[in-house]
Amino acid sequence: MRVSEAMSRDVQVARPQDSIQTVARRMAEIDVGSLPVCDGEKLQGMITDRDIVVRALAEGRSFETPVSEVMTAEVEYAYADDDLDEAADKMAEAQIRRLPVIDQDRRLVGILALGDLTGKVKDRTAGQTLEEISEPSTRM
Repeated sequence: MRVSEAMSRDVQVARPQDSIQTVARRMAEIDVGSLPVCDGEKLQGMITDRDIVVRALAEGRSFETPVSEVMTAEVEYAYADDDLDEAADKMAEAQIRRLPVIDQDRRLVGILALGDLTGKVKDRTAGQTLEEISEPSTRM
């Protein structure tokens, strides 16, 4: 099965110039912990609730700080035609719950969330992937 068969195509995004307060409010409204950051249609990074807390609030930045100043620029992603099992492995290894899906021009075309994997991955269950995502990281 391909990533395109499981991903969500209706994706909420943040823009690089959006304030962290605006993005935090949007994340709360749609009940997610991360959003892709796109300049137009192109993926620029991801903003997470942890980015907002650790890179912005803990450093005493203003609520008006642009997302581009605190987002994670180097992000894991998948292509729509990637194998779904391989994408699940990537999510488990990187310990992420939402994987942006891009096309060959780096345009965002969807998002693969942990819930999208339920009943669709061959060698593991979504629960096993969640277990691996939730394990304490040895990375610093």
